[in-house]
Amino acid sequence: MAGTRLALPTGIRLVRDLSAAGLPWSPSMDNATNIALSRLVAQTRAMDVAAGNLANTTTPGYRAERMVFSDWLSRQHSGAPSGGGTIVFTQDRATYRDRQAGQLSRTGNSLDLALSGDGYFTVLGAAGPRLTRAGHFDLGTDGTVVDEQGDALLDATGKKLQITTADTRVSVAADGTVSSENGQIGKIGIVTASDPNQLQAEGGWLLNAGGTTTTPVASPHVVQGAMEESNVQPALEVTRMMNVLRTFQMVSQFVQTEADRQQNAIDRITQQRS
Repeated sequence: MAGTRLALPTGIRLVRDLSAAGLPWSPSMDNATNIALSRLVAQTRAMDVAAGNLANTTTPGYRAERMVFSDWLSRQHSGAPSGGGTIVFTQDRATYRDRQAGQLSRTGNSLDLALSGDGYFTVLGAAGPRLTRAGHFDLGTDGTVVDEQGDALLDATGKKLQITTADTRVSVAADGTVSSENGQIGKIGIVTASDPNQLQAEGGWLLNAGGTTTTPVASPHVVQGAMEESNVQPALEVTRMMNVLRTFQMVSQFVQTEADRQQNAIDRITQQRS
């Protein structure tokens, strides 16, 4: 948004100039600018979200964020029209994640895992257990299965999943059961959140369950040797960003035009009274 003038101090300038001229001022005189500024704030937030989605286009298991806007009604008890009215501002109500699954890409790595359908892997980091759809795993120095950050993958009992050096041919069944030529090693814990809307993003691929509870998925579908890609579609995301930018520029121009109109009116009034 570099170079875009928002004219945020318009209301402050208006009060100052009217006071200097000895003229009354009412907040309703600047309603048009305030309504437009609420839209600018919302569009700025929408641009940040779209930019974050584009930055995670190649992040495995990433789910795109989407915005929810709503009207915020302000009842006016004075000013025109007589008896007051209702002013409608734009409100950034919430941000949610698009839960549409990303495409699966085959890697051939036996420890690359993808989930087809609902559910999340659970990894244990420094801040505690976190949920993720990113299934690029490897072996740590102690045989623990870890993700790219070194966080341990947890099994169905909540313990770290470990593979010994004797287990050279590792296979993962659709239900998450991990086996080798030496027999069953364990079972990957696949869970779902009771309220997915309460999941809080931490970085590109981790989710904090927060206040929601997690329960095991009854019939998970794990795909070995594959990873789920980000569900962000770059072309569509760029289109969204362009639409947001056009709207921002249009509203910003309106704010500037309204500021100039008000200032010109104030200048004429003060000149007549001087």
